[in-house]
Amino acid sequence: MNIRLVRPEIIHKQEALAFKQEFFDAGEQVINGSELLDQTDSYEDWLRSVTDNSDPKTVSPDWVVTDTFFAVDDNEKIVGIIDLRHTLNDFLKDFGNSGYSVIPGQRRKGYASAMLKSLLDVARENGMDELHLSVERSNIPSIKTITKNGGVYERSFEFKGETADIDRIGL
Repeated sequence: MNIRLVRPEIIHKQEALAFKQEFFDAGEQVINGSELLDQTDSYEDWLRSVTDNSDPKTVSPDWVVTDTFFAVDDNEKIVGIIDLRHTLNDFLKDFGNSGYSVIPGQRRKGYASAMLKSLLDVARENGMDELHLSVERSNIPSIKTITKNGGVYERSFEFKGETADIDRIGL
């Protein structure tokens, strides 16, 4: 199992829309790490937003510089999405530097761990020395993914009536 992280481009439109639909078909309305792909009707608008937010000169004034990547397998199929927030503002302090999702049909195959491992390299290349990731305590697969990549408990917080933890990964 190999994956590559690739920046979204217009050539990914049809595959990205099918990726999004797979979540909806599975009854999931939230795609973590997708920078609102799950809430955007126009792929072109979403692509413009993630492209603008990846550059300090064009990042939205109410956001932070964020790199968004599709995870593609050996067949160039999008199996996941992951983002890297270079800094944390007040809103993001409980959400951390990254969110990620793997499509329902490809879970439990190691993709999330491989995606996060690859993202740690991107973070290092960008001069970051640690990442903070949030995870609901009920999300056992994500807890295992974070722990496998060196995550250690930092603190807890409440989110939508559920306890979540912030873990830190040193780079």
